[in-house]
Amino acid sequence: MSNTDSNSPLLAVRQLRIQYPGRRWLPWQAMPRLRAVDDINFNLRRGETLGVVGESGSGKSTLARALVGLQPIQAGSVRFEGRELKGLDKKDWRALRRDVQMVFQDPQASLNPRLKIGRSIGEPLKILCPELGRGERRARVHEMLEQVGLSAADAERYPREFSGGQCQRIAIARALIARPKLLICDEVVSALDVSVQAQIINLLRDLQRRFDLAILFIAHDLAVVRHISNRVLVMYFGKLMEQADRDVLFGAPRHPYTRALLAAMPGQTAFAHYQARDGELPNPYGPPVGCLFVSRCPMADERCTRQPPPYRRYADGAVALCHYATDAIAPPSDIAFAVGAADLRAS
Repeated sequence: MSNTDSNSPLLAVRQLRIQYPGRRWLPWQAMPRLRAVDDINFNLRRGETLGVVGESGSGKSTLARALVGLQPIQAGSVRFEGRELKGLDKKDWRALRRDVQMVFQDPQASLNPRLKIGRSIGEPLKILCPELGRGERRARVHEMLEQVGLSAADAERYPREFSGGQCQRIAIARALIARPKLLICDEVVSALDVSVQAQIINLLRDLQRRFDLAILFIAHDLAVVRHISNRVLVMYFGKLMEQADRDVLFGAPRHPYTRALLAAMPGQTAFAHYQARDGELPNPYGPPVGCLFVSRCPMADERCTRQPPPYRRYADGAVALCHYATDAIAPPSDIAFAVGAADLRAS
């Protein structure tokens, strides 16, 4: 039974673990397991946006795929409206497709070049909303096209006739055509020009307010994440390094890895002295001996190499995985997070 309590999270993830089999070099060796996602915990409420950031290989896309049923959940718990998603078969997942949708990074690759976009957008309605007639489906497709900034006449055109930004609008329209409650966006603006990025981000915010959407927004651009997110989750090699409200994380980050990400942003100097050291990347196979970030952390000592750090929770709701993340480090008050040539519209 779905949990309809307005105070309960729409999505609750607890101790989520996903591993991939590695390569065994000798027959008598144990099969190594790559920790793609390791002990991830978070809540996502209705109408809220959770930003997920981290370097390539941190497990962001694996997390997204698990939440939409494209990757089996091996351990832990994922509950959507109180319903456990671990162990669901294809038939059970089909019933959830109406409520959980995903937008991918490359919009052209996600659209069938042989189908007119009106048919591509309306295709999910045949399976997810069988109660709708042909005329109702066509009307909803035209309405959705206008909602994403295109016209009803565009339904008769092919994907090759649109730009990258327009194709992403089409992909968003297709994801929202069945009126889902949760939208997962996996690097949806990373392949677009800066000015087009701003348009897509503002479109997502407008649609979120209109449909009361919960959004899990995955990106590597911290400026974009800061603009769209209510809370931010920072991942590194499958682990949750820090999670906090947007203003807390960007104003006073606690984890050295979060500070290093901020220091790497172009044009930012407030966190320049928190840059990560050059060091070996952690071994993703087998249990970590100490902190995953120890070889690159400017704060690391012998304790960090021997003992895995505990999660620490703070009065402002933030969580950090670090032995020494006891106090927030605030940058100068005039720090700016510019997106580039195009300014994003204010909230």
